[in-house]
Amino acid sequence: MKIAIETQVVAPLNTVWAAWTAPADITAWNFATAQWRCPRADIDLRTGGRFNYRMEARDGSMGFDFEGEFTEIQPQALIRFKLGDDREVSVEFIDTADGVRVIETFDAEDEHSAEQQRQGWLAILNNFKQHVEARG
Repeated sequence: MKIAIETQVVAPLNTVWAAWTAPADITAWNFATAQWRCPRADIDLRTGGRFNYRMEARDGSMGFDFEGEFTEIQPQALIRFKLGDDREVSVEFIDTADGVRVIETFDAEDEHSAEQQRQGWLAILNNFKQHVEARG
């Protein structure tokens, strides 16, 4: 099953793209709640390149690596990647008159309900939107 989420980011396309792909930005927005953080983001943004984003609870009680391999990169338009468990994800960046529409589509996993997954990924996407728009 595929799940799609989206948001509208009020910022220029180049700003949105940079915030999605720069390690310093990724560590500032890539978590679902304030109880989590992303202390490290390693990214080799090219087809065949890999990424590894460390996700940790702020209290140190748990953590995991969110990692995978890029399967397609269309600068300022599309990123596709495959996660370590072979689930596929695509992120579209659509320039509009009101900013950039970001659409993220991902294969669901079996551990959590589809709604839990949608809400978790959407929370991270909303953090991204807030981060970019706060930059001005």
